[in-house]
Amino acid sequence: MHYHFLAPAEFARMVAEGEFLEWAVVHGRNSYGTPRAPVEERLAAGQPALLEIDLQGARQVRQTMPDAQFVFLAPPSWEELVRRLEGRGTEDAQERARRLVTAEVELAAASEFDHTIVNDDVHRATDELAALMGCTPQP
Repeated sequence: MHYHFLAPAEFARMVAEGEFLEWAVVHGRNSYGTPRAPVEERLAAGQPALLEIDLQGARQVRQTMPDAQFVFLAPPSWEELVRRLEGRGTEDAQERARRLVTAEVELAAASEFDHTIVNDDVHRATDELAALMGCTPQP
């Protein structure tokens, strides 16, 4: 995963000129987007492209690339999701609450995706995703 940080004006220009495959304001605070050109270049070369995006982004990509396969990565349970979020210790209580509200909305939309992978074991979940992408899992 590569992040490129942009000034707000540059981000807005790229949105206005259609340079993002998808973009969103996440958790009501930060703008994120996937530049269109690198994804289209990979696909044109016959290579798979994996996007780690939120629900808003997936809905945008679905509109512009309806043949794409969409995979929902689900927690084993709500309780486990809360435990993992709290266990990270990287967000304060207000931010955890904001993220849990977002998670409720996203979990309710899981049926919009073509596949659901339950992230109960990272190696198994990774192998399942690799198989869906037609890739050979790494040992």
